[in-house]
Amino acid sequence: MLKQLLAIKPPQAARIDAESLDLNRTLGPWGLTALGIGAVIGGGIFVITGQAAAEHAGPAIILSFVLAAICCTFCALCYAEFAAMVPVSGSAYSYTYATLGELAAWFIGWMLILEYGVSASAVAVSWNGYFLSLLDHFGIHLPAVLVNAPLDAQLKPTGAIMNLPAAGIVLALTALCYVGIRESTTVNSLMVVLKTGLILIVIFAGWKYVDPSLWQPFIPPAEGPGKYGWDGVLRGASMVFFAYIGFEATSVAAQESRNPQRDMPIGMLASLAICTVLYIAMAAVMTGLTPYSQLGTNEPVVTAVATHPELNWLRVVVEVGALIGLSSVVLVMVIAQPRIFMIMGRDGLLPPVFTKIHPKYRTPHINTLITGFGIALLAAIFPLDVLGELTSMGTLIAFAAVCAGVWILRHTQPDLPRPFRIPAAPLICLAGIVSCMILLSTMTIHNWMLMLIWTAFGMVVYFGYGYRRSRLRG
Repeated sequence: MLKQLLAIKPPQAARIDAESLDLNRTLGPWGLTALGIGAVIGGGIFVITGQAAAEHAGPAIILSFVLAAICCTFCALCYAEFAAMVPVSGSAYSYTYATLGELAAWFIGWMLILEYGVSASAVAVSWNGYFLSLLDHFGIHLPAVLVNAPLDAQLKPTGAIMNLPAAGIVLALTALCYVGIRESTTVNSLMVVLKTGLILIVIFAGWKYVDPSLWQPFIPPAEGPGKYGWDGVLRGASMVFFAYIGFEATSVAAQESRNPQRDMPIGMLASLAICTVLYIAMAAVMTGLTPYSQLGTNEPVVTAVATHPELNWLRVVVEVGALIGLSSVVLVMVIAQPRIFMIMGRDGLLPPVFTKIHPKYRTPHINTLITGFGIALLAAIFPLDVLGELTSMGTLIAFAAVCAGVWILRHTQPDLPRPFRIPAAPLICLAGIVSCMILLSTMTIHNWMLMLIWTAFGMVVYFGYGYRRSRLRG
């Protein structure tokens, strides 16, 4: 049994299986970079930045972004080597299957379901805050019971019925993803151009009013575990890590890339670099416009801008930019998740229905519907606090597995063609693993309990279905 659980699926076999899934290869380097930016620029800038600064890092949230970016850079290099070598849609799941075996691959695939599904739900909840703020300009106020989660951060009832706008935006974007990858990525590229332009307007307009005294002390004195000080900076890094996970979504579109060996590394690393610069600049402006302790709101960029009457005109720009930015993140996640399901189904670990491709649109349409409705349900019920940190945990675990996988494959199959090779592989892989583990160590016991429940449920599904129907043993 142990031998079966540790059975690997060679990269060559993964490529052969992937060719049987008839998807449209329409994405070039710009499309893949835009896909990465579309997934990265969203909740990090418009929501998580303010919460992490107010509750954990203070002005040193800038350092938190730098630390998270360093960790992501190590991981992105490992992803780029794998994506060029094994250009299939399974992302970390496929890479783990080729190096650590089936049980580990299932575990990582289960983490990716958590990453994409829950992160899209968290972003949709963030979208709702800016949507309500925009409606307020027009004197429109929706009933509180229809715009709030029925559960709070401690999973206690709040008296609300559901977060209807958050669920609504997810279902609308799901319909777009159902139609096709070309249409979805075209809309995403347009969203990326618009939201990046609006973010730059906020940065340049706001910089004039930045008060450097608000950055002092840069690292506030510690007030307890994870509350300011260097411990708070690390805690902030684990929170804002959620903001960076989107670069990995690029690897999920490998089978829809025209030249994945060349374009996948470009898309991943370019999107990560662009987003890091924007994040740091935005964090500096926000903490320079208003005291960091006041940024822990559902729309912190609006909060920062509102403290300066001269910037009132920016409020609508921020709200429109946030709605576009957060929508594009949800869109990319709804693109990515069905393709993970598709590859897991192709390996026999999920039922055959997950491998179905629409005869006209050439999309995994059934998976898209399952994903969309699942994300909408989570967004309607749970608050941002629970969703955001669970996403970071699942992602950190998946990233560490990819770093380990590159290192293992360098030893077990050194002669495999590698169109993109990371330099100093042992050092970079080890740095990626260690940095992920450090950020994971800052998570709360409450989050670890939820993760254990999710993992246990996944193991029940695997041993109840996937283990007995795996194509690797069939």
